[in-house]
Amino acid sequence: MTTLRLPAPRTPDPMDAPQLRWGVLGPGGIATSFAESLTGTRQRVVAVGSRSVARAEAFAQRFGADTAHGSYADLVEDPQVDIVYVASPHSEHHAHALLALEAGKPVLVEKAFTRNATEARDVLETAAQHGLFVMEAMWSRFLPHIDVVRQAVESGLLGDVQTVLADHGQLLYPDGPRRLADPALAGGALLDLGVYPLSFASLVLGSFERITASGVLTAEDVDAQDGVVATTATGQQAVLSTTMLAKTPTTAAVCGTVARLEIDGDFYGPNVVRLLSRAGELLDTHDPATAGPMHGGLRHEAVEAARCVAAGETESPLMPHAETLRVMEAMDEVRRQVGVVYPGEETSGR
Repeated sequence: MTTLRLPAPRTPDPMDAPQLRWGVLGPGGIATSFAESLTGTRQRVVAVGSRSVARAEAFAQRFGADTAHGSYADLVEDPQVDIVYVASPHSEHHAHALLALEAGKPVLVEKAFTRNATEARDVLETAAQHGLFVMEAMWSRFLPHIDVVRQAVESGLLGDVQTVLADHGQLLYPDGPRRLADPALAGGALLDLGVYPLSFASLVLGSFERITASGVLTAEDVDAQDGVVATTATGQQAVLSTTMLAKTPTTAAVCGTVARLEIDGDFYGPNVVRLLSRAGELLDTHDPATAGPMHGGLRHEAVEAARCVAAGETESPLMPHAETLRVMEAMDEVRRQVGVVYPGEETSGR
């Protein structure tokens, strides 16, 4: 009997991507991680925009950007900027992505892509009208260990995949970032944390026919934690959970009729993938050299964007527009069942 083995990741060398000059919209924590991760690539942050000139100047000085703008409009109109990275709160992604696209700039939009699927469609349609590249910055999708998972599933290595398990919990409430408690900023666990297990399940299983969700709300009426069972038309299931009330194992598993994959926590960052037989025997291991979930991991989404823009592509095959919409629609359904509505959603879109 042939011993099963994991495939090697096909992730390209970050130095192979052509250089783009990046404009960062919103110099917050995730933008800092993004700029730090560009070390070891040819990508360069040349400008930053913020409502606060002081914040923009501090970010520009730290990362060697040429220009600090005191408005987002000035950033997207900056002629030295090739592409805009939108790193503002979830509630602002729709408006800021449109701002950049209307200025003729390709866009990489932080996850969650927008507040809801209506806004996501609006961004994607606007990009199509202008013939511009746009992509959701779901950084996990571009990592080597996720490519190992993708190949294992697509090749049938696991047999028929039946079940996906994934969780993501961090202790972020009530003493974490204030935006997570604020409905006006599209706060809550789902868009910030739950998007990871949902996106992972969608990558493995594809479209969901039915979603059953249960959640607990905070005093501010955003979701503190959610449990989700997502079922495909052929009966495959994803059992997912997210919370901002506690740190959970943040592991994932893909279970098939022949074998299963297990990913250590935090599953969404560079991590160990184990291939096990139905009997639980360890068959093979993928162990990435990159240490720590945020240690340069964001560079892969940047270099994929650079590759696509240089090639004249308007979307990435690793994070296609249809997939972004599928995940947004799933999160809309979870919020509907849990009872989370963000202010102004009834007038979202254009």
